[in-house]
Formats: sequence, structure tokens, C-alpha cells
Amino acid sequence: MIPQKTRGIIGILTGGGDVPGLNPAIRAVTIRALREGYKVIGIRRGWGGLIDIVRDPEYDNSNNFFELTEEIVNKAGRTGGTFLHTSRTRASHVPRANVPKHLQDKYTDDINDLTPEVLKNLEFMGIDYLIPIGGDDTLSYAVRLSQESVKVVAIPKTMDNDVPGTDYCIGFSTCITRTIALTHDLRTSAGSHERILVLEVFGRYAGFTAMLPTLAGAANRCMIPEYEFNIERLTELLCEDRFTNPSKYSVVLVSEGATFSGGNMIFQSEETDMFGHKKLGGIGNMIAEQLKNLTPQFNHGQVINTITQKLGYLVRCGDPDALDSIVPMAYGNLALDLINKGLHGRLVILRNGRYDNAPIEIVTSSKKLVDVQKFYHTERLRPKYNSFEFMPQMIL
Repeated sequence: MIPQKTRGIIGILTGGGDVPGLNPAIRAVTIRALREGYKVIGIRRGWGGLIDIVRDPEYDNSNNFFELTEEIVNKAGRTGGTFLHTSRTRASHVPRANVPKHLQDKYTDDINDLTPEVLKNLEFMGIDYLIPIGGDDTLSYAVRLSQESVKVVAIPKTMDNDVPGTDYCIGFSTCITRTIALTHDLRTSAGSHERILVLEVFGRYAGFTAMLPTLAGAANRCMIPEYEFNIERLTELLCEDRFTNPSKYSVVLVSEGATFSGGNMIFQSEETDMFGHKKLGGIGNMIAEQLKNLTPQFNHGQVINTITQKLGYLVRCGDPDALDSIVPMAYGNLALDLINKGLHGRLVILRNGRYDNAPIEIVTSSKKLVDVQKFYHTERLRPKYNSFEFMPQMIL
């Protein structure tokens, strides 16, 4: 067992998809905590590291957790990704095949709840406060631990920006900044060949990553999960956009969770992760193919070819931008503010341009989606450009 220092031990982990801004958040928590007398333990691979621990003082658990120092976090603090690594492990729903070897005799069901092991492992490490950084999947299990009396202070992270209760999640700014830049880069090819450019971006249930770049002028139209679109209408609009463009091309951004009218989400396979999610992908290619087939109806009988690209991990890799360097710093310090006050069961947030905190249960109380009636023009298949007075900085 790790000897406890005067003010206690803080555990920190990152779960779900990687985004730029995770390492700055880990750095902010660690630097502040160490200077105020805490010890900080980095837990590897999110909830995966917590279920793998062998509770034996002689066992080498360095693959599951290790002590963080200023030297370690300073080295990684300005970089993208997470040096603690990540996984999509859901400790309350672990398939038998994923149960750690030393627990396989004890947990033999098809799906196993390893929460009792997690609680014992946190006690074994001497963790007083736990800071999970993640999206709604990772943080939904943090809610469970909070209900089990673990002192949790959570930090929202997801480039989809869809964690309820906060206007901003770590990773979102870099994602939309990259999406805008890559879309503008690909315009040269679309314009050279006079084609329709179809770009697929992340966004399973929420369309913020397609809406905001389109709002900023990166695309003519955007398809979002919150609204089923008519492919004939989309084709008509994109042909119209191309015709009025002197360079004879048009651009549409497509959320991976977007669906055709009367259709379903497009999945790469039927395999699901521990949170029940199938891997999305392919809607961009399907739209591009149907656009090409339908364009003669709106282009005097002539086919308009398409260019299609899935931006994917290009928008979540690499270093964080300015906002995803500043907000994680603030979120990390907000988490320490709460810990110093003896508060827990909280989510640090940005709301109406101000840093704040909310009950962690807000993560599972609702869904954060694009308000179609307020922000999306269903006839024009693009954002609405109405009054922006008193709107949040990120608009949505």
C-alpha cells in the first residue's frame, strides 16, 4: 500500500477517446496538488487500470498506476493525447473475456460488475479523491462511484462537446479548429475538379462538430444526428451552391451519426464496446455516392462527381490549441479548489462564459444535443444565422 501524506492522495485518470487538452489538465491538477501537499497517482488506461490492480504490496502494479511528479507532467503537459493512456472500459459491465486473469475464477458471468474490486483497489492505493477526465460514458461510471461514497471531482472531456451541464468540454476547440483548417485545405481539390466535397466528422448523437465549422463558413451545408435529412433536397442545395460558386464546387460536413430520412445510423460492424456503442462510419461515403447519382436531376442531366474524406482522428490528434490549453488548466485548478474545500460529487464546468461546478449526477440526467428548432434551418440544411446577442461564446 502507498503511504499516505499529510493532505491525502489524489488519483487521476483519463477514459474514452483521446483529445488534445488531456495532458494539460493532468499537469494542472498535479502541479497544484503537489505544491499544496498532496500526493498524485496517475491511473493508466482509465477504468481499465483500476480493475487490473493486484492487491499485493509485493506485486509490480506499475502498468496500472504510478506516482506523478512535476518532471513527468511538465514533459507531457503541452502535448496532445494522454500519457496516462485510455480505454473504453466500463467497470460495471465487463465481458467475461475482459475480466483480469487474477479475477476470472471469481467473476464468471457473461457480463460482470467489478465495482467491488474497484472500491477495494482505490482503498489499496490510499486514494482520498478521484479525478476522472472523460465524456459522458466515462463520467457515467464516475457517478456510480460517487454513489458508492467515493470522493469524485470530474472534468468533462469530449471533442463532441456533448457532456450535459457544461458549455465546454476539453478537446472541442481543437477539433473544430482542425475541421475548419482541413476543410479549407480540401477546397483546393474540390475546386480544381469542380466537385462536391463530402467530409465526415465525429459526432454520434450530437452535431456540434459539424454545426460550428459550418457556422464559421467552412461548409455550405451540414448533416447532424438530430435531424433526418432528405438526400434529394441535399443534392438540390449542393448543386445550387456549386452553381453560384465561381470555382464550381460545394461542401457539406456530415456527422458520423447523421441518418437519411427513415433510415438508421451507419455502422462499420455489429461489434459493440462496453458502453453498448457500435463503431460508426460510412455515412459520408453513402452520401457521396447518392449525391453523384442524383446530381443529373439538378444539373441539366450532367453528373457531378464527388470527393469524400473521413477526417476521423486527424481532428483529435496532435497538440492542443490555445483554448484547449487554457481551459484544462482552469478545470484542473477548479478541481483542486473543490478538494481543498472538502467538496466532492461535483463536475467542473464552463457556463455562460464563467467557470463553475455542478452536481456530477447532471452527466446522466439528460442528453446535450443541438436544439434544432433554435439553431438548425431544416429547409436549408445549415445553421441559422439569427441574433447572437447574449449567446454563449461557442454559440450552441
